[in-house]
Amino acid sequence: MKLKRQRVSSVLPEHHEVFNRMLEDPVIRKFLAWDKNLQVSDKYLLSMVIAYFSRAGLFSWQFQRIHFFIALYVANDMEEDNQAPKQAIFSFLYGKNRSQRPLFHKLRLQFIRSMGWNARVTREECEQIQAFDPELWVWGRDRALLP
Repeated sequence: MKLKRQRVSSVLPEHHEVFNRMLEDPVIRKFLAWDKNLQVSDKYLLSMVIAYFSRAGLFSWQFQRIHFFIALYVANDMEEDNQAPKQAIFSFLYGKNRSQRPLFHKLRLQFIRSMGWNARVTREECEQIQAFDPELWVWGRDRALLP
């Protein structure tokens, strides 16, 4: 008989708290409401944001709104095969103004470097992150449940 080894999540409670705090930000709330089809921000992509917060090595007070969008962009880059979700993030943040994109990409590279270039998050890790606070409203953002 083989026992399945379960990995212990390296995500600390303070990373969940940072994420929860960001969910109260009016811009982030507006973004999540804007993504009705969950193409950019379903529950797994949002779980990856928390994993990235954990890996980035920042103090909880250092996280800003832009970190949420950078982490979500990286999650989409890792999981989605097309450019549309990432372009949707830019459209929401900057509209048609392209002048901020180079700065965004510079910050994205710094963020990924701070994570030790480790952007892979398993489904098991996402589910462990969601299990920390299973009643959190964003875990209901499941593409499989859309009509």
